[in-house]
Amino acid sequence: MYICFVEYRIDSEFESEYRSWISARQAEGPSFRLYEGTDQPLLFVEIWETEDESTADAIKKERCSERSSWHAMADWVQGGAPKIHSWTFRPVNGCS
Repeated sequence: MYICFVEYRIDSEFESEYRSWISARQAEGPSFRLYEGTDQPLLFVEIWETEDESTADAIKKERCSERSSWHAMADWVQGGAPKIHSWTFRPVNGCS
């Protein structure tokens, strides 16, 4: 199991638009889980679970691409697209 982790902070003036938009994304198919910081409101983390590294990397590339339909939300992120951070994680042997 691999994980693509995407993190960003939404500007408070766009909170309502973001929540509506991301809710529609989740309704399309719950292939990711969304978390909001309890200590840092409007800091969001998406967790995408995949079977292999190449799929996780493809999600990362899609999430960060300017041509992606996901790029629409970049205008709501504090600092814009450069502040959308994404990483791929792999399991550590013996720790699963």
